[in-house]
This record gives sequence, structure tokens and C-alpha cells, in this order.
Amino acid sequence: MNLFRSEEHCRNWASFNPEFEEQLRPLAYWLERFSQERHRARIRPDFISWLAAHSG
Repeated sequence: MNLFRSEEHCRNWASFNPEFEEQLRPLAYWLERFSQERHRARIRPDFISWLAAHSG
């Protein structure tokens, strides 16, 4: 989870490790990624069986 306000804020953090620079993504990236069906389906009561049926 990214607890920073922005990518710039993250880079200014005293403990920032430049090796992880390529992992920084804008909020829009994460919003799109976690709004996909697989993530939205986690609230289903049958999520485990639903996932098994759809991941094959």
C-alpha cells in the first residue's frame, strides 16, 4: 500500500530506496488495477469457488 500523497512525496522520504523507483505508480494505475473484476469479486460469499472456476 502506498501511504504517500504523491510519487514526489515518496521520493522525498528520508528512507526512500532508489532501487524501487520503477515500482512507483500514479493513483490512476492502482485505481484501474484494483477495480478489475477479480478484485471487486472479493466481496462475493462464494469468492474462493468463483475464483477457482475463473482462473483456469
